[in-house]
Amino acid sequence: MHERHDRATELGLLALVLIWGVNYSVLKAVLDTLDPLALNALRFPLAAALLAVVMTRLPGSPVEPRDRVPLFLLGILGNVVYQMAFILGIESTLAGNASLLLATSPVWTVLLSAALGHESPNALVFLGSAVTLGGMALVILGGGHALGLGHGTLKGDTLLAAAAVLWSCYTVASGRYVRRYGAIKVTAWTLWVGTPFLVLLGVPSLLSLSWTSVSAWVWGGVAYAGLFAIGTAYLLWNRGVRNLGNSRTAIYSNLVPVTALITAWLWLGEVPTALQATGAAVILGGISLARVGAIRGHVAGPSSLR
Repeated sequence: MHERHDRATELGLLALVLIWGVNYSVLKAVLDTLDPLALNALRFPLAAALLAVVMTRLPGSPVEPRDRVPLFLLGILGNVVYQMAFILGIESTLAGNASLLLATSPVWTVLLSAALGHESPNALVFLGSAVTLGGMALVILGGGHALGLGHGTLKGDTLLAAAAVLWSCYTVASGRYVRRYGAIKVTAWTLWVGTPFLVLLGVPSLLSLSWTSVSAWVWGGVAYAGLFAIGTAYLLWNRGVRNLGNSRTAIYSNLVPVTALITAWLWLGEVPTALQATGAAVILGGISLARVGAIRGHVAGPSSLR
């Protein structure tokens, strides 16, 4: 029975890999019609509503007064500042680049935790982190004119690199509250804090939108990005952490950039150049080294909300 339970959890994590990997191309396609701020204003209420339904099934545990302001600030950081950098970054770069740069967030989390004295990573983690950062430099600064890398995507790549760092800050800062209340509750609360701000930021874009130009396919993309890539995917991730542990679950996130690159290649025609492929390989290799070191040192962190 336990083995069957683990198998179901692992199948859920494979579905998560597919959901997150495809989401980058979905967002790029939807952004051809919707402004980034309008997209956030539409997809986040869907995710917030789904998590509200999930929260009704969890035992009650109100936020202690001393934690209200910190959780509010975490909501602003993780679901306003981060999400603005994320969606504006995706608009200005390639789906493949976005997936690779966001995949580095666990590395930044380990480095930040080490700097604050929360963790003591081993040499393998630091080596993997250094390799990953070198791969990021290749993706951001190189790639050739055929894909428009370098100058053409520098703004988006820089925003996504910043988003990866922002998410690591959110992850480290939220650690004590996750341990106190649980990951799903902290995610739901901070998401509910951020959603009204994202909606308000998107109101001008929504008012100027030609609603008749929004096809059913675009609405489907919005629903996918909100209900699946944020709501459902996070629940699958949390179930993986609960049933398999941080380390085994984290391994699956290494497959997300691979899935995203293949999807962007087949769907959007983002054919990788030699330099981009090299940067991708370096990033994935560095992340893998850091993961192995983290497993040995029992250091792990959650992935980011797409």
